[in-house]
Amino acid sequence: GMAKQYKVTRFRKAVNRTASVMARLGKGPSWELTVTGRRSGEPRTVPVTPVDLDEARYLVAPYGAVAWVHNIRAAGEATLRRGGSTDRITVTEVDAQEAGPVLTVYFKALERIVGAYFDVPKEPTVEDFIAVADNHPVFRVN
Repeated sequence: GMAKQYKVTRFRKAVNRTASVMARLGKGPSWELTVTGRRSGEPRTVPVTPVDLDEARYLVAPYGAVAWVHNIRAAGEATLRRGGSTDRITVTEVDAQEAGPVLTVYFKALERIVGAYFDVPKEPTVEDFIAVADNHPVFRVN
């Protein structure tokens, strides 16, 4: 079947608010990503769940090229906040080959939440994620 399209529903807003609160408290897997809006110039904050793999940290956009993706592509930098720590970061978008293993780890950890948005088989391989990587931008934190 086709992967689900991401829509910001009232439920999704509530989930995001909860994830942001948890991140501020330093609990759960989420961090708060704040990036300057490419049109508004205002700071925009969303919860993200970074992936640490091979001594690198990555940000994954499971729902595709949503607003924060466009904003971070334009800005090239952001802040990641969790608990009492705030990190200024710059990012580099990675190609499908590098993204595949990252998406594999991310998907395994968060399949209950994001699984429906990935057009992959029931038991996906790294190759399956490489094939759909263009639909799920991945950024290496520099």
